Amino acid sequence: MSEVESVAVVGAGFMGTGIAEAVAVAGMPVIVRDVDDVALGRASERLDASIARAVRGGKLDAAAAQAVRERIDLTTDLEAISEAGLVIEAVPEDERLKLDVMGAVAEVVSDDAIVASNTSSIPIAELAQAIRLPERMLGLHFFSPVPVMMLVEVVVALDTSVETIDRAKEFVEKLGKRPIETKDRSGFIVNMLLVPYLMAAVRMYEEGFASREDIDNGMKLGCGHPMGPLTLCDFIGLDVLYAVCDSLYEEFKRDEYAPPPLMKRMVASGRLGRKSGRGFYDYTS
Repeated sequence: MSEVESVAVVGAGFMGTGIAEAVAVAGMPVIVRDVDDVALGRASERLDASIARAVRGGKLDAAAAQAVRERIDLTTDLEAISEAGLVIEAVPEDERLKLDVMGAVAEVVSDDAIVASNTSSIPIAELAQAIRLPERMLGLHFFSPVPVMMLVEVVVALDTSVETIDRAKEFVEKLGKRPIETKDRSGFIVNMLLVPYLMAAVRMYEEGFASREDIDNGMKLGCGHPMGPLTLCDFIGLDVLYAVCDSLYEEFKRDEYAPPPLMKRMVASGRLGRKSGRGFYDYTS
């Protein structure tokens, strides 16, 4: 079984750059591909800021930080990913977009490469139809912020081979993270458990049952959670959560997965949480 030695990430957003940083910290070269220089400029700024935080926090010294940054190559050239042993798709949570990206990736990578999606809800079997040799396709669902979160869900589709699973788990462990294996069902393990809890909090707030602060403090102080559910919604991004809810409800048709009307209106208004400056809380100040 060959070890993954080089990685490409397709999609230079918050998750994509986080994955790239984790790979580079583990000592592997990584190529990050996106469609234009504007996206790559934002990605470069995000990487520099995150690595600087790691230095300030004592996780990296200056020399190690420079080495990490030098292992990350940003490009708009899709052909640049052709030699990667593992390609991780990390574009926005839109099935049509992900299928298009998978098809493009399949045209340039070798048949020995593992192809993974960082999707949080879309069935891997649906994405695997876009590539040759679907036995080399699986999900690698990282959690935000990637550099500090220890968990990666390894999502096994119907056709995923045992060798692909083993190589993927070995890669995750090389990053210093813990892989957990899950079947290919919408939401996987974590979101199937987490989303009903978060949506219950949104409904409670929507109905005026309690204030946002009291809902959050109830779970922080009463259950020992590091942050309350509405703060966590803002941290994840309400647009991302809405897509996950839609996928879960479509698959299981259970009311606890349905996004409340308030969520739909907040997303339509651009109140997406921390990343937009406003969600259940205001972050502009």
